[in-house]
Amino acid sequence: QVQLVESGGGLVQPGGSLRLSCAASGSIFSIYTMGWYRQAPGKQREFVAAITSGGSTNYADSVKGRFTISRDNAKNTMYLQMSSLKPEDTAVYYCNADILNFKKRRSDYWGQGTQVTVSS
Repeated sequence: QVQLVESGGGLVQPGGSLRLSCAASGSIFSIYTMGWYRQAPGKQREFVAAITSGGSTNYADSVKGRFTISRDNAKNTMYLQMSSLKPEDTAVYYCNADILNFKKRRSDYWGQGTQVTVSS
């Protein structure tokens, strides 16, 4: 059994910052690419950022220069540092990870989501 648990969401004013965390636990042999996605009310889930096990990163154009993704492989944890937040960043943020378990089964996992609200 593998679990992804996000934390760090909340209410922040425009221009503010937040740091999200995603901790993976359970029967984990190896974690490949990890990523963040978000879903605003009435919209489809969209890609935000991703990071490979080697540290290569990729960002959506809408967050480039404002968000920074990172990971600590020793802790099986991924982070998203969000700065210069805008009201349009308001969404539920989901953690995603491509994980190989000890039974050598590779699957895609999702966290339960954490709410980020940017409002004055």
